[in-house]
Amino acid sequence: MGSLPEHPRGIRIAIDRGGTFTDCVAMIPGQQDILVKLLSVDPANYADAPVEAIRRVLEKATGKPYPKGQKISLRGVESIKMGTTVATNALLERKGERTAFVVTKGLKDLLHIGNQSRPKLFDMAINKPDVLYSKVIEVAERVTLEAWTERKTLVKIDIKSDPALVQGVTGEAVRILEPIDIEETRKALQDVYDEGYRSVAICLMHSYTFREHELVVGRLAEEIGFTHISLSSKLSPTVKIVPRGNSSTADAYLTPEIKRYINGFESGFEDLRSSGCRCEFMQSDGGLVEFSGLSGLRAILSGPAGGCVGYARTAYDEQDKTPVIGFDMGGTSTDVSRYAGKLEQVFETTTAGVTVQSPQLDINTVAAGGGSILKWEAGIFKVGPESASAHPGPACYRKGGPLTVTDANLILGRLRPEFFPKIFGPNEDLPLDIEASRRLFEELTVEINKETTVKLTLEQVAAGFLDVANESMCRPIRILTEAKGYDAGRHHLASFGGAGGQHACDIARKLGISRVLIHKYSSVLSAYGMALADLVHEERSPCALIYSEDQLDIFANELDKLQAKSVEALRKQRITEKRVVSERYLNMRFQGSDTPLMIQETPGSDFLSAFKEAHQQQFGFLPVGREVIIDDYRVRSIGSSGAEVPTPWTTELSNLEANWVTDAKVTKEVYFKELGWHQTQIHRLDALTPGCKVQGPALIIDNTQTIVVTPGTAATILSNTVVIDVEIGKKESLSSKTADPIQLSIFGHRFMGVAEQMGRALQKTSVSTNIKERLDFSCTVFAPDGGLVANAPHVPAMIGSMAFAVKWQIDYWKNNLHPGDVILSNSPVCGGTHLPDLTVITPIFDAEGKNIIFWTASRGHHADVGGILPGSMPPNSRELWEEGAVMRAFKVIEGGEFKEKELTELLMEPAKFPGCQGTRCLRDNISDIKAQAAANHRGSQLIHSLIADYGLEVVQFYMEEIQGAAELAVRDMLKRISKMTNGKPLEAIDYMDDGTAIQLKVEIDEKTGGAIFNFEGTGPEAYGNWNAPIAICHSSIIFALRCMVNMEIPLNQGAIRPIQVEIPEDSLLRPSENAAVCAGNVLTSQRIVDVIFRAFNAVAASQGCMNNLTFGIDDSEDSFGYYETICGGSGGGPTWDGTSGVHTNMTNTRITDPEILERRYPVILRRFCLREGSGGAGLHPGGDGIIRDIEFSLPIKVSILSERRAFAPYGLEGGEDAKRGQNLWVKKTGRTINLGGKNTAMMNAGDRIVIESPGGGGWGKPNQTNGSMQKSGAQKVAKSFIGVANGTVDMIQSMGESA
Repeated sequence: MGSLPEHPRGIRIAIDRGGTFTDCVAMIPGQQDILVKLLSVDPANYADAPVEAIRRVLEKATGKPYPKGQKISLRGVESIKMGTTVATNALLERKGERTAFVVTKGLKDLLHIGNQSRPKLFDMAINKPDVLYSKVIEVAERVTLEAWTERKTLVKIDIKSDPALVQGVTGEAVRILEPIDIEETRKALQDVYDEGYRSVAICLMHSYTFREHELVVGRLAEEIGFTHISLSSKLSPTVKIVPRGNSSTADAYLTPEIKRYINGFESGFEDLRSSGCRCEFMQSDGGLVEFSGLSGLRAILSGPAGGCVGYARTAYDEQDKTPVIGFDMGGTSTDVSRYAGKLEQVFETTTAGVTVQSPQLDINTVAAGGGSILKWEAGIFKVGPESASAHPGPACYRKGGPLTVTDANLILGRLRPEFFPKIFGPNEDLPLDIEASRRLFEELTVEINKETTVKLTLEQVAAGFLDVANESMCRPIRILTEAKGYDAGRHHLASFGGAGGQHACDIARKLGISRVLIHKYSSVLSAYGMALADLVHEERSPCALIYSEDQLDIFANELDKLQAKSVEALRKQRITEKRVVSERYLNMRFQGSDTPLMIQETPGSDFLSAFKEAHQQQFGFLPVGREVIIDDYRVRSIGSSGAEVPTPWTTELSNLEANWVTDAKVTKEVYFKELGWHQTQIHRLDALTPGCKVQGPALIIDNTQTIVVTPGTAATILSNTVVIDVEIGKKESLSSKTADPIQLSIFGHRFMGVAEQMGRALQKTSVSTNIKERLDFSCTVFAPDGGLVANAPHVPAMIGSMAFAVKWQIDYWKNNLHPGDVILSNSPVCGGTHLPDLTVITPIFDAEGKNIIFWTASRGHHADVGGILPGSMPPNSRELWEEGAVMRAFKVIEGGEFKEKELTELLMEPAKFPGCQGTRCLRDNISDIKAQAAANHRGSQLIHSLIADYGLEVVQFYMEEIQGAAELAVRDMLKRISKMTNGKPLEAIDYMDDGTAIQLKVEIDEKTGGAIFNFEGTGPEAYGNWNAPIAICHSSIIFALRCMVNMEIPLNQGAIRPIQVEIPEDSLLRPSENAAVCAGNVLTSQRIVDVIFRAFNAVAASQGCMNNLTFGIDDSEDSFGYYETICGGSGGGPTWDGTSGVHTNMTNTRITDPEILERRYPVILRRFCLREGSGGAGLHPGGDGIIRDIEFSLPIKVSILSERRAFAPYGLEGGEDAKRGQNLWVKKTGRTINLGGKNTAMMNAGDRIVIESPGGGGWGKPNQTNGSMQKSGAQKVAKSFIGVANGTVDMIQSMGESA
């Protein structure tokens, strides 16, 4: 194969093989470019779409016949550059290579458990994607790290002092606890090989720094004859065993599939390797690699990456430097990304449920595309996330499909059947069926008008759905830009993909973007991007050093080594060194943080300064007195492809003489919500010459796309780009008397957007790990009366409970609040949950500063607020004062002045009680309270911005109406259940482990859908800390109702409006003012939800616990504390099996990766696996709990706070109970002690705590049919949308749901 020439000398072909279509762009010297679009799978006509595309190109380019079915000669072809969805599809469909997974003994289920969180917070039927391996080999070997980083004074370890100590590649001291058993490992591998396995993934504990044991296993596998061996230490040499293990299994699972595809592709040619043609494939990071070097792990985003490169090279101007948002709207979904001079990458992503460590472009898939299904639910317009896909496709595709976004564009005239390919119907020769779309819209319009006071026309309904779709696509774009500290409005919007041009102007207007850029190849931009891409090779190696001046030579030497390897890899791909540029990076973070930043070496700036500047930009602060840690080194070498990029569009635009086009050969009626039906110009793009300017409204159409130039915009035609200038800032006039259901959906998004942006502001400006990284917080917007308007779905226990806090403050302060006042509270009788949850509440006043028009509030879990133990969550507290500082109603800011002195006194007050201390984290407390106040202020700004757009009356009107939508959904569900149960009361009782009853009787009014939740019969408050304040009970009810409604409804006060809650005074669920409560939030809340589900016969009991484990040292210079919650089994349901090893109900917190745990703390994780057989048997069995076995390396205080150790998680409908949990103290001597459910013990070095969490109850008798069981109150669960590209947006949203 040839080296890269200085100038083009032959045909250059670029191909994007997508899921439905394969796009091809070919550049021929002296000729116009050739575009080919064909189906990716069409076995009746060709074996392989890219080969067929190349055949068609060569016929057109040479004028010679290239017969089908014959091998093709590539003489005259300079290059083939290609992206493929082969790896993506194999991952989504779970159709990869049969793979065995080799892991350290005791961790066989590690990848199944993952981070223990469930993908969707409100799903009762928890859909965790399957693991990629089908066989596990546990290897008898174990190493750990000798040092632990949470000690205040770092200890220098002498490696030579002990033969069991070695130095890892990161510089860390590694202790070999158990050398690898070679013969046992060989036998296990041989057995698996004999079963037919040929692909193996190997991932052992701490192999990122100690690789020897993995290398041994790899050599054994090679000797035995495995054809594909994926070593995690080679593929992903970074700390965290879970994503590293997923990376190695993904590679072992996908690479053989990729190789098979490439072999098939190669077989279509006579001379791929000998013709001199370069053949390269796109990788997920936006760089090309020679076809023989493509791996499955690096190919997951091969297709979408091409589009990113395409708009980056064509829409961004190096002189102007305006950043660009990429908007790639296809049939099933939309990909959004951002470019500001360099391709933005992420290094740990989740695709199809598999979290991998591998560089990928920061592309984010949104569940809205041309095929997104349109629905009317609970009085609200819904778009997606379900898609009609290619089959059956939209209603207009003549296959009986549902209404979609495409149908809405069609009946409004924005898509023209006469310009669309006639490829539909039984003979694939008919146009789009506009009558089918119209018929379904007519039916839907009738349904909507029956349920609303406003009577909408069919066109208003269709336009309304488009408006809702556009708003839903704007939210992730705002997240993507604002999460990185940028304003979406200060970007250009580069639109591409088949459906992008129909929505780009509306999206831009909503985001405040004044310019849209649409390339002439926008419908095939992913293929065009391949043509413009460069070859790339990356090398990474791990590190664990502290950044300091005396380490700079070490950093430089390691980067030099990686650069040499990286450049050599490109040289082997025939890239001359003068064409190579290398980027050098350090992955840096502050000590104690889990959020590293990849910092590039730049001339004139040192790494540390650049890191601090980036940290300040992204997070808004710099920690004081924290060391900076280097996690790994990275070198990215780029071999320039030499592809020519035309003159920047900005240069052409500035030198252009505009020529307004005022007449068109064709005009058609098109519907715009501003104008109604309007005679609209229709232009063929190829008939418009550079300099032509078209005033909206207009349609510009070519063979592959339609561009809708909306009213108030103007399109300028350039040589390669359509530039659309958008009028922004126009106010919309709405009625404040009659609810428009379209605007109801829009305001739902806008109010939720306020809460989400408050959350991002809080995360950005907070300093504590709990809030910044574990996202243990919630942000909310409230009505003037304290009713919840919007609550971003963060911590379930905080959903709904803050309304109590706000209403209590309203009653307490009455008219004694003024602009600039901010309130702080945490008392359980004032709407608090437990004392570490501090709530900051801000009144929002009108423009005159007289009346409160809204409230914003943020609640965050602080690491400590004093009390008898660090963390303020003591397992043995009996009175509230033992748990820390109590604040009922404190103006932490008064008239704009922050009351730091008074706040400090309140936080230190617990020290006056015997055995207690004041807060142990005063500096973090103060910083995070300021951050909470800042987040509230951000919410206030956004509310005032909404008011500026629509007016106060309109905003408050829709604030009320959006609560009505949630109320309607809950009332409808309750009516349905009452009908199913013939109006009988629903009753349930369960018992806490101390025997205290939680009893519930639900009486539903079938006419109104209202219900009384009566907890009469619940036991008295406990002389312990599992009392639950009334706010927790309300949170549990809202959470359970939202799960049972099983549709996307706004999280607000309306969800609980139909419910009258009756709780006895001084009971477990309404304790007295001084009762201890810290466990009520983490234990009792779980059981309340179980009792509600039992009453509604919705799902069998889950593990009913959070298994709260705390350990630490409080009385030495090396004091530290650690807290985690531990997963268990979920219950079986009417149509689903329970899930094993997952968090349920009122928690969804992630668990610390085993390698991070052992790096930070003096512990060894001996076992972390499923507790087989612990789920209850049944027609739909319950999920299994887990076993977590932790050994301590020095004397340490250990506390456990758990439930379901006495009363088992029950089954329903004849399903069997699950096993109870148990907590064991295994002493070094071998003596085993049962700790019970709640205890504290001082353990010695070598002692272990073994937590066996409960399983979930079974549903239905084994072998019983569903038809013979009582009906359930739960609705059928739909499968969740799975996005392909999940970058920053998914990371933020999934972290928000796992807190």
